Amino acid sequence: MVDRVKHEILKSLSPELPVLIAGPTASGKSSLALEIASGQGGTVVNADALQVFANWRILTARPSPADEAVVPHWLYGHVARDAAYSVGHWLSELQHVLSGDERVILVGGTGLYFTALTEGLVDIPPIPAQLRAEAQERVQSEGAAVLFAELDGATQSRLDPANATRILRAWEVWRATGRGMAAWQDDTPDPLLPLESVQPLLLEADRDWLGKRIDQRFEAMVEGGAVEEVRNNLADWNPALPSSKAIGAAELVDHLCGKRSLSDATAAGKTATRRYAKRQRTWFRSRMRRWRRLSFPE
Repeated sequence: MVDRVKHEILKSLSPELPVLIAGPTASGKSSLALEIASGQGGTVVNADALQVFANWRILTARPSPADEAVVPHWLYGHVARDAAYSVGHWLSELQHVLSGDERVILVGGTGLYFTALTEGLVDIPPIPAQLRAEAQERVQSEGAAVLFAELDGATQSRLDPANATRILRAWEVWRATGRGMAAWQDDTPDPLLPLESVQPLLLEADRDWLGKRIDQRFEAMVEGGAVEEVRNNLADWNPALPSSKAIGAAELVDHLCGKRSLSDATAAGKTATRRYAKRQRTWFRSRMRRWRRLSFPE
């Protein structure tokens, strides 16, 4: 993101109101958040479902220690690798952050976090462990598409058929409560930060431009220690854990287990990241139509 554009954005923002920055991976969100916080004042708060985990820094592109020394950063790398963590957990922790006097700049690529924050999140009862295990087993043996087909039409219309994690969650809720996820969502309570009370920015990146940035960043991650970071997670690797969904982790695990070369794993990691960015853009287009859009490159 060029400095001139950042300067224009800074001039257009009120230094009093919270800022929300969403966008696909590698689009420059964290850099913009740091620029706003250091230029206007505020605390940077994570809104990315993978950057919460303590076992990843390089592979999830968490802010560097140098960035964290410039302004306060919250909700980064504070969750154990084997812990369950959901949007509900994030909202609960965020509520404590919002109770302070500091202006917040929330930044991340997890669309569900932002919609829950600005539109509200229904309090769904806990899913029994036995049912959760059944769901995991069915996804692995039959595939997410089978579970998707069993959901009600209203819920299906709100899901990305390629997002196995969200399908799994919707199926668990339906089986545990007898109600579809869409019905639960329609009973949503008031949001923590209504969209009218914040300054929402959505970064929209040209696909080819973003693809090159994704490739360059993944190569930099590999050169900067991502393989060693994955090696540190290898002994207790469990692909079912939420933390194991870090983009590129599974591909580098395959490399360390001798199933593919590093060049093949790197190429596969780039492809996985591009697919993830595509899913993010799909969510943003469908759920964030009222956000201020910033297109890059110009």
